[in-house]
Amino acid sequence: MALFRHTPFLRAVFWHSLTAFGGPQGHMGMMMKTFVHQRHDVTEEELVEYNGFCQLLPGASSTQTLTLIGYKRGGIALAVLTLLIWILPACTIMGAVSFLLDYFDDMGVNTQLFKFIQPMAIGFIAYSTFRIFGIAIHNTITRVILIAATIATFLAFKTPWIFPALIVAGGIATNFSDRRIPQKGVPPKKIKWGNMLIFLALFAIAGYLSETASSQKWAAQKPINLFENAYRFGSLVFGGGDVLMPLMYEQYVTRPETKRVQETKRAVLRLSREDFLTGSGIVRAIPGPVFSIGSFAGGMVLREEGPGMQLLGCIIGMVAIFLPSALLVLFFFPVWHNLKKYAVIYRSLEGINAAVVGIMAGATCYLIKDTFLNSLVEGKMIGVWDLLIVAATFLLLNSNRIPAPFIVLGCLLMGWLL
Repeated sequence: MALFRHTPFLRAVFWHSLTAFGGPQGHMGMMMKTFVHQRHDVTEEELVEYNGFCQLLPGASSTQTLTLIGYKRGGIALAVLTLLIWILPACTIMGAVSFLLDYFDDMGVNTQLFKFIQPMAIGFIAYSTFRIFGIAIHNTITRVILIAATIATFLAFKTPWIFPALIVAGGIATNFSDRRIPQKGVPPKKIKWGNMLIFLALFAIAGYLSETASSQKWAAQKPINLFENAYRFGSLVFGGGDVLMPLMYEQYVTRPETKRVQETKRAVLRLSREDFLTGSGIVRAIPGPVFSIGSFAGGMVLREEGPGMQLLGCIIGMVAIFLPSALLVLFFFPVWHNLKKYAVIYRSLEGINAAVVGIMAGATCYLIKDTFLNSLVEGKMIGVWDLLIVAATFLLLNSNRIPAPFIVLGCLLMGWLL
């Protein structure tokens, strides 16, 4: 019954979920307007602190920030309701898109309407890289990390561990010197890490069951593999949706085509490049978290199993990709005021941010090579059009005059006309 008094807050969260365009940066501005200036649920200082704390964790940062606002107002119960209300609209839309594309394929409907959505998605990633560059790259060590991460990502894009390895290496690299951020004051108390056991146990169990299901060819292999993949994405992604996209692309598009998978004939979840980039473009046109693409990907990789399994895939993709974010933020926040006393955290974040920019830059270059150069080699003019769309998307976003949804609508209109 106590939750009823939070109905106005939950109503505000719902409307926020329907109007929050623009990714994490846009979400932060809208949260400031709605929950600070209009409703006074938190102060400006609290919102900035929550956002900074969430940047230290993997997962969907804007989702975690909004979850913390609910946690501050009404504890864990309200935090969970806030999370569900925030993610359901976007995940429902993206899950429906997976059915829509499947319907178009079955009915032979021309999907050329979406042909420019794919390069537009790459334009968004390039723009995000450009914007974050000015914030994260500001001294010699971050420039070195940027260059190394860009080259490593481009050359080892097909290697699954390259992204977490670069993030860890970046965090370590900026801890060799304490001159920029020295440790001050009395050392904080020892942190109790017992709550992390649930998060780690789920990670380990999901990995074990996924590998066992694949090797023994269980009937439920694909749903189990999907849960493990999505949970791993939500557990390892630093930097939000723009880092999530390359990870998902490698898992569902690139990996199934590798020589090892083809030789062993191992059953793996797969998506076509066109379907994945279409989904990653459409998710930019809708309000809500970019991580809602997990619902789309889950539905698409199970669509050959029938409508019931496809719906199950949408649900698994949604739950598994957001679950790590919720577990981490709700378990770590009670010790945040203790944790933030460690200067090593801030020094690590400096390197992590630089590595994230490098990963995004390398992924942009790889996707351009994978999409456009192949078209040019084959003599298709569509490669030139795609390159122009990427450039136009970048310039329009940089001008800050046209909202992202209108850019998407423009690309859809061009796909229909041309």
